[in-house]
Amino acid sequence: MRLIFMGSPEFSVPVLDALVAAGHEIACVYCQPPRPAGRGKKDRPTPVQARADELGLPVRYPLNFKDAADVTAFAALDADVAVVVAYGLILPQALLDAPTHGCLNIHASLLPRWRGAAPIHRAVIEGDAATGVCIMQMEAGLDTGPVLLRQETEIADDDTTATLHDRLSDMGADAIVTALDTLRLLTPEVQAEAGVTYAKKIDKAEAKIDWSRPATEIDRQIRGLTPFPGAWADLNGERIKFHMSRVVDASGAQGEVVDGFTIACGIDAVEITTAQREGKRAMPVGEILKGLHMPKGTQFT
Repeated sequence: MRLIFMGSPEFSVPVLDALVAAGHEIACVYCQPPRPAGRGKKDRPTPVQARADELGLPVRYPLNFKDAADVTAFAALDADVAVVVAYGLILPQALLDAPTHGCLNIHASLLPRWRGAAPIHRAVIEGDAATGVCIMQMEAGLDTGPVLLRQETEIADDDTTATLHDRLSDMGADAIVTALDTLRLLTPEVQAEAGVTYAKKIDKAEAKIDWSRPATEIDRQIRGLTPFPGAWADLNGERIKFHMSRVVDASGAQGEVVDGFTIACGIDAVEITTAQREGKRAMPVGEILKGLHMPKGTQFT
């Protein structure tokens, strides 16, 4: 098929690679514009643009589609399908209608649960037993279109947003190739109105740990906010980020170290296995404790 590909972050790169490997013609790649990044604040291309450049594919990055010329240029590509995955812009109806078979979105949740910006984070934070990817026929509403194909995966007790991100990216790549191969055989499934939830964008204010909450909730907060923005607590004026944890049967004052790097919560405790001090990289707690004096009774706030 002749495709337009629309995506920006690292999550989208395996999908682009899979479409190329499957032999589809990529008429053009759309992504977010390069933006200042790093210490030098030099313009840095998105991961998708960098990969498209490596593949020799044409790239466009309009700020929006308010300019009629951008809409006309999109339609002139005469694509069979536009594949959209974590692109970062809302598409006007004129774009949704331009390809012969419309625009297909790869969404990282089991719709209608977790429509919106942060479905992977929310699935972990809320303790969902499973998540997955949906290939959705796009329409004007926010992730409201009919689902053509879905794949599911369990969320393990040691899954983080980082591990799910990579797994779902690969699943999305596999699912869209399958969907395109069988497009005329797929029956659109209208999303149920029951069970709709919205995955609002992660706010950094959510990262501060409240030790009065149950350990199960804090553990999910830690894993759901890994690698970014990272759940954190204060230790003697230093912000410590937590990247991996597990729930253990222990008790003490809320926020108190009860043993090693095990911290008491409102119910039970969390054993931290990977953490990060200010200005340092994330590392196993055994390494951190070599330089951080934290005897039993130490208080996190």
